[in-house]
Amino acid sequence: MTAHVAAGESRTGLGIAAMIAGIFCMASMDAMAKWLGEGYPVAQVVFFRGLFGLLPVLLLAQWSGGLRLLLPGRPWVHVMRGGLAAAAIFSFFTALQYMPLAEAWAIGFCAPLVVTALSRPLLGEPVGWRRWLAVGVGFLGVLIVVRPGLAAFQPASLLVLVTAVCYGLIMITARKYAATESTPALVFYTTLTPMLLGAAMLPVEWTTPAGLDWVRFVVLGLLGGSAMLLLTQAFRLAPAAVVVPFDYTALIWSTGWGWLIWNDWPDTYDWLGAAVVVGAGLYVMHREARLRRRAAQADALRASEETSTSSG
Repeated sequence: MTAHVAAGESRTGLGIAAMIAGIFCMASMDAMAKWLGEGYPVAQVVFFRGLFGLLPVLLLAQWSGGLRLLLPGRPWVHVMRGGLAAAAIFSFFTALQYMPLAEAWAIGFCAPLVVTALSRPLLGEPVGWRRWLAVGVGFLGVLIVVRPGLAAFQPASLLVLVTAVCYGLIMITARKYAATESTPALVFYTTLTPMLLGAAMLPVEWTTPAGLDWVRFVVLGLLGGSAMLLLTQAFRLAPAAVVVPFDYTALIWSTGWGWLIWNDWPDTYDWLGAAVVVGAGLYVMHREARLRRRAAQADALRASEETSTSSG
């Protein structure tokens, strides 16, 4: 019994470590994209992010059961998700050229709130008043960061909101079609589609990389692909309710990169807004985990009563 508990704790610890490492890779990829975007077209950055990012994704497919897992069960689902992924990555990489990295991440943290808000109309999942209140508070936090109508307002922040909505829809479709589509396929096509769109724009948007920038483009893609590999492994090793809160460590990494490379530091309103958004997101996750436990207990009780009735 003790060994079983220890093994479970070990898997959970590895899951948390994989989540933190994956988020670090994601924030580092965004920092590299912002850096490269200062000298290269966004389409070119997106193309190389996808080209080299596919390598870890293919490794994930081979590791999970072979490349046959990339065959789509419902092709139109992947077309839709690929379009959302392209809109998300083009919007975010463009926004990064006009605003600090940490500020963009702080706004992007509202993506889980988008998932909650759209769960009712798109998935038919009930959303109670407490979670609706948390969603409202979370979007108030976004307004604190964005500050529309004030001198500090960055129009590029609207692109980050587009990214958050697209990413939220990607998460919802992953939840809805997880039974028919493999995880490698879901990741593969959301990586491939933006790359193909970026490739289509290269004839009119191409700047030949100079020197070490070739290496930076490779690192950009490998960071993005490795992030997906690590995040997938995190959800395999530990429950989502345990690992998802560590998504917010991105604020640490993005702030660190912003300070080291661009000497950017979030102001008081950025920190306050980020705290409100993160707090709302954590509360929503707490409520959803609690409701899942209640549902599981009710199902177990119902099954026990049915067994007792049939045996009696």
